[in-house]
Amino acid sequence: MKTLAIDTSNFVMGVAILDNQEVIGEMVTNIKKNHSIRVMPAIQSLMEECGIQPMQLERIVVAQGPGSYTGVRIGVTIAKTLAWTLNVPLVGVSSLEALAANGRYFNGYISPLFDARRGQIYTGLYEYQNDGLKNIIQDRLVMNDEWVNQLKEYEKPILFIGNDVHLHQELLSEGLGSHAIFSSITQLNPRPSELGFIGMNKQPIEDVHNFVPNYIRIAEAEANWLAAQKPKN
Repeated sequence: MKTLAIDTSNFVMGVAILDNQEVIGEMVTNIKKNHSIRVMPAIQSLMEECGIQPMQLERIVVAQGPGSYTGVRIGVTIAKTLAWTLNVPLVGVSSLEALAANGRYFNGYISPLFDARRGQIYTGLYEYQNDGLKNIIQDRLVMNDEWVNQLKEYEKPILFIGNDVHLHQELLSEGLGSHAIFSSITQLNPRPSELGFIGMNKQPIEDVHNFVPNYIRIAEAEANWLAAQKPKN
């Protein structure tokens, strides 16, 4: 199955093309540049380099969020447009799950992490078991100290992965002691090939027209707008 995977949910932009169990090509950058003007040229360039025509694609996989609101919207919009235009299935995968996949060989729990400002983080808890990556605690938006207290209940090492981990490393280390393990630099960027492998076998297939990002929380602008619509006493 020829699969195109797209991740623009954070500063890291990733595109990969897979054919069954083979990674044909992969492109990853971690730079503060506008994904909206870079991702389609990246897709086109990678497909040309790999000799893949659009009509050969059999599935589109996209990082559905959480992450940057704008970044998630860009990836989801492009994925929906391609899936609808090419008439191929669309699959959404948690951005945190895709990042957790970097801990494939870790013997313990995995906590992928994105900073959400004001002491908040997007995170979840995962573990590799015999039949693949399992979600132990559902993805959520949580205060970092609350997350530490929750993780104290688990009696296994926990691997923290993500480019924002350093912002919370001191708190995690103090709260969890030797159970807090921090990934190497080469594991920090989510890999679009891992995203693609997860989505290749994921069900159910999304309804292209009803598929939406998973922000976990609504954007501040939307929250302010909703508050303004409430009738005043």
